[in-house]
Amino acid sequence: MILALAGGVGGAKLANGLSLVLRPSELSIVVNTGDDFEHVGLKVCPDLDTVTYWLAGLNDAERGWGLAGETWHFMAALKRLGGPGWFNLGDSDLALHLTRTELLGKGASLSEVTRDICQKLGIGHPVAPMTDQRVQTRIHTADEELAFQDYFVRLRCEPEVRSISFSGIETAQPSAALAAAMNDPTLGAVVICPSNPFLSIDPILGVPGVRQWLESTPVPVIAVSPIVGGQAIKGPAAKILRELGHESSVDAVASHYSGLIDGIVIDKIDEGAAASLRDQGIDVLVTQTVMRNVDDQRDLALAVLKFAADIR
Repeated sequence: MILALAGGVGGAKLANGLSLVLRPSELSIVVNTGDDFEHVGLKVCPDLDTVTYWLAGLNDAERGWGLAGETWHFMAALKRLGGPGWFNLGDSDLALHLTRTELLGKGASLSEVTRDICQKLGIGHPVAPMTDQRVQTRIHTADEELAFQDYFVRLRCEPEVRSISFSGIETAQPSAALAAAMNDPTLGAVVICPSNPFLSIDPILGVPGVRQWLESTPVPVIAVSPIVGGQAIKGPAAKILRELGHESSVDAVASHYSGLIDGIVIDKIDEGAAASLRDQGIDVLVTQTVMRNVDDQRDLALAVLKFAADIR
């Protein structure tokens, strides 16, 4: 069994690739929930939704997030009434948020709601939140503390990041799916998808017990770098690395996961960094990591799984 830790578009793409080459019993996908928030009365889980739509084959491949063929009449009407127009909710996308909000209001856990939604969308592979408790990613700048979506969407990642914290993380518990994977005797590897290390993976690692388990687990832990040629494929990972005093490189990604990973997957453009990474005791796979289409997702998934098997 493979445990994939994911968030964002890069994480969703590799999670989808893994789902194409592994049976449902062979894969567990655990997703960041630090960017979840309430908007116009609805519970919105952006990373869970992105992974869900990719696995269901409903995603907008061009944007990376949201539904294909989406329309925006609700947003236009909301803006006419003076409502908040900075966070887009598509007309079809609203159905998922309404369903989730209603089920949570009836007492279901986020894990139960996610499982129900995935089943109704025909997703066979298990997808689960990192925790059922409320955790909120907070962005600290020189002047203020921002809710994650204010930073990420409303302000378009423009403020300089000084630090990042996760409100509520101290009392969070691993979701049942994450706890089960951590204790699964058939676990063969952990794959840290090419998600933003700070915004998508660190919240998962911050859930009490998860980092310590990764440090001690005997199975291979493989990270796929979201940095290619010094740049992030999507999102502010490179910008945040620089603002927190690091170079934007695969070396910096490896250092961020120091003590956790046994191997790292880097793109061919970064092959020159492989020797220094190996000198640090990290196994390295150099391959194409940019996933432009479904075939790329499948090929990268196969390469990562073979890499993990070789290490194991």
